[in-house]
Amino acid sequence: MTDNRLAGIALIAGQLGLILTLALHPSGKITPAEVDAIVRKLMAVHSIALASLPFMILGALGLARALWPAPNRLSIAGFVIYVFGIAAILSGIVIDGLVMPRLLPHLADAAQAAAAQARGATATPASADTWRTLMKYNGYLDMAFVQVSMIASAAAIAAWSCAMILGATTFGKVLSRAAGVYGLILGVLVVVGLVTGAFGAEHAISIVVFGQASWFIVVGSQLCRR
Repeated sequence: MTDNRLAGIALIAGQLGLILTLALHPSGKITPAEVDAIVRKLMAVHSIALASLPFMILGALGLARALWPAPNRLSIAGFVIYVFGIAAILSGIVIDGLVMPRLLPHLADAAQAAAAQARGATATPASADTWRTLMKYNGYLDMAFVQVSMIASAAAIAAWSCAMILGATTFGKVLSRAAGVYGLILGVLVVVGLVTGAFGAEHAISIVVFGQASWFIVVGSQLCRR
């Protein structure tokens, strides 16, 4: 099996793991009775995301090597920026998948103690408001790392797409100019949208992630055929 095919498989596997993480990630309000199940699900889902990161890096390295003949070494610049984004993704996964599950039981216990206090029981040792504040702070950190990772990934996609467009005669039909044009438009739109705050909503971020994943899957498929 060639290096290009291995790189393509790694790109596709990494993005499928990311999509699976988003699809299985719990959302919505959580009742105290659901906390234990949600904690287990959070840890399991983010374990999939953690396992996907090495495949994403290996696939990106293979793509950079495949684009090495492109002018101005844009492929290497894209790889460096993408690894920077992977570091941000790793931080977000640790916060949401390892820190958050440790906070949820404390919040549930505080909420139950507050309810008992309202019924005339003894005072709760830690208020639910304190744990909610910690949860919000944790969520803000997670979202910040997610936005940094998406901007870095978009910039890397734009750099690789420029390399594909400029080196279209070198790469021929393997890495198509159409994929390069799509990636360049996608990368610019994502960077502008996130910097200006247009993609601040959670559903918009999901669309961005799926859009970027689709580009990697297309390029990975082309590498597999090379």
